[in-house]
Amino acid sequence: MRLPSGWELPEAIRERLGERSGKQRAMIEDGHLLLILHKLPLPGVTTREGAFFWRDAGGAWKASGGGAGLGALKTHLAEYERTVDALDTQLDDAQDATALFRVLEAAVPLHRAAKNQHAALQAAREGLPDATELISLRDTASDIDRASEILEIEARNALDYRIARQSEEQNRLTLDMTRAGHRLNSLAAVFLPLTAIASVFGMSLTSGLEGSPPWLFWSILGFGLLLGFILRGFFSRDR
Repeated sequence: MRLPSGWELPEAIRERLGERSGKQRAMIEDGHLLLILHKLPLPGVTTREGAFFWRDAGGAWKASGGGAGLGALKTHLAEYERTVDALDTQLDDAQDATALFRVLEAAVPLHRAAKNQHAALQAAREGLPDATELISLRDTASDIDRASEILEIEARNALDYRIARQSEEQNRLTLDMTRAGHRLNSLAAVFLPLTAIASVFGMSLTSGLEGSPPWLFWSILGFGLLLGFILRGFFSRDR
């Protein structure tokens, strides 16, 4: 891990540093504090870029990004706050599952980073009880942690609700289609015997019934409808 040149940290702290920033943490030795935090995580990016803040034994702060050390740390936390607020606005404006997923995709790593950031500042506060400026920084990190947690929970719940609602709507449409199909099948069952009888008597062959009285026609028609309703009742009972 590369620290800015000119940082005269205790050797005990330097020996604990690796090639990568690693997890967010606070290192304390001989009154010196080295905060290793992570910059804002980007959705879909697994690597984390470190941000280093050093408080020497005399209480002076320095930041790896330059500028006033304590002010840079406050700016770092403010960036987290602005990002949480922006994602919260996106969550309120989300109109579909895709938009909700994008918010959740950004909220998950943000919450994880905010949680570890709070833990690092809490450890720094406990390790340097005389550094009173760490109190407000720790409290700010705690608020960010809580806000990012609520954001993730609300985004996840909203996405689950949207998916469940779409699934419920799909089930309703499937049920409506099934009912419509059942009605069509019922109509087909009613008129199937009558259609078969009509097809038989509609053939151009001599049946001997050409001169039959009108009541025979109505009898055959009624018998065909009766068979249809019997078939309909049979299939309905089977279903």
